[in-house]
Amino acid sequence: MTEQVPPAAPEPKAPTLLRSGMVVSIMTLLSRVLGMVRDVVVAAYFGSQSEADAFFIAFKIPNFLRRLFAEGAFAQAFVPVLSEYRAKRSLEDVKYLVNGVAGTLGITLVAITALGVAGAPVLITIFAPGFHGDTEKLALATDMLRITFPYLLLISLTALCGSILNSYGRFAVPAFTPVLLNLSMIGATVLMTPYFAEPIMALAWGVFIAGVVQLLFQLPFLAQIKLLPMPRPNRKHEGVKRIMTLMLPALFGVSVSQINLLLDTVLASFLETGSISWLYYADRLSELPLGAFGIAIGTVILPALSRQHAGEDPKAFSATLDWAIRMVLLVGVPAALALLLLAEPLIATLFHYGAMTERDTLQAAAALRAYSIGVMTFMLIKVLAPGYFARQDIKTPVKIAIICMVVNMGFNLILIWPLAHVGLALATSLSAVLNASLLWWGLRKAGIYQAQAGWGVFAFRLVTACIAMALVIVWMVPGIEQWFAWAWQRKVLEMALLVGAGIGIFVLTLIATGMRMRHLRQG
Repeated sequence: MTEQVPPAAPEPKAPTLLRSGMVVSIMTLLSRVLGMVRDVVVAAYFGSQSEADAFFIAFKIPNFLRRLFAEGAFAQAFVPVLSEYRAKRSLEDVKYLVNGVAGTLGITLVAITALGVAGAPVLITIFAPGFHGDTEKLALATDMLRITFPYLLLISLTALCGSILNSYGRFAVPAFTPVLLNLSMIGATVLMTPYFAEPIMALAWGVFIAGVVQLLFQLPFLAQIKLLPMPRPNRKHEGVKRIMTLMLPALFGVSVSQINLLLDTVLASFLETGSISWLYYADRLSELPLGAFGIAIGTVILPALSRQHAGEDPKAFSATLDWAIRMVLLVGVPAALALLLLAEPLIATLFHYGAMTERDTLQAAAALRAYSIGVMTFMLIKVLAPGYFARQDIKTPVKIAIICMVVNMGFNLILIWPLAHVGLALATSLSAVLNASLLWWGLRKAGIYQAQAGWGVFAFRLVTACIAMALVIVWMVPGIEQWFAWAWQRKVLEMALLVGAGIGIFVLTLIATGMRMRHLRQG
């Protein structure tokens, strides 16, 4: 007898989405904070030296492909189809789909991993052509890539597991999983570096170990919901074929920002030594609000939007999008402003230790200012793109992605000459602004998204709170010379006071202008 799926629970409204979003946000924030600790440790051990540039390239290639395939195209293609199966079919059908996807994805990833390991020198030359003239850096990056590339296989299977858990409302486990990557890399740096002739090789092994640990961590939770994958390749399965059809164009539609960052790396490899590291440290900081909230909201709304589309409820679909946009703006606008105003103090507090020089700090801070311009739009992309993928509309975001990639490359070539690595960061931000604008306009034009009531009051409260926060930060922040002179304890204390004061005045101003918790719950 076929096991039937229990009746679907009522569609989550904004309070449920808000709670789920907060759970994911807290877990992701923990991961990002540990990621900052990881980067502090790496910067203290290796700074912006040639070896650090080599590792960041060796880590960036599988990490880029992971974001492109696992968090990008695969998740956006798999979750809507899985949600549809969950809503309309039996549990046995869902299991059959999961097993077919796991088997097909697994075989494909094994082949890609084998090619990546064998072709590591070619990949390094393609992704960092500026390394070609430095044989030692090229050889070191190649050796590390052969260790880090299997991370793509492991983390993509982890993403499959996480997508299943997210579709069934188990958001906390997938959100916590990246913590294990940071712990592995911190442990490898501190404990394993003395055992390698090239100490930075320990970091590469830390990445590999993290991939194994992250995958194993999620398996027991899948067993609890009776969906532990038993891989059986089946390209002929209707659901598998649909996912594969959606994945290819989704590579462009959802991951344009990652492609832009990769283009930055390629061009940065031609600039002076340290440029790749400066961009890396700046990008990591700019991604903190994106990961802590933007990705969290995008993660929780995709299953909800997919079920609303399957249930033919366009009003709820539009209301969910509207709620997500407001939540992203409420966090993204002040976060971008704070990164812009506190670029040098933030970089100095986190990274100005050991091998990280004052010049490195200033150069990374300049890149962070450029990235801050795009922070809000990076976050908006994470909630606007699901509006297309939940409806299995691939063509529109693909067209937008192609336009934005071309524009980004044009900005890169124009801005790299006067601004060097800062120009690359600025080009990425500008293309993200265009990307988010076109995604929003497409949803509006098609009548999929309709703004809900109250936007005027919301904008007034947000702008007023941001102005108040900016005034307090500018008034309180000490000069950069003091940040360079202080010990880490004083830096952390001063930064905590600045951040606390900024958040405090922002929240108090919102309350003073009439915002209440109930306004965050309206969907």
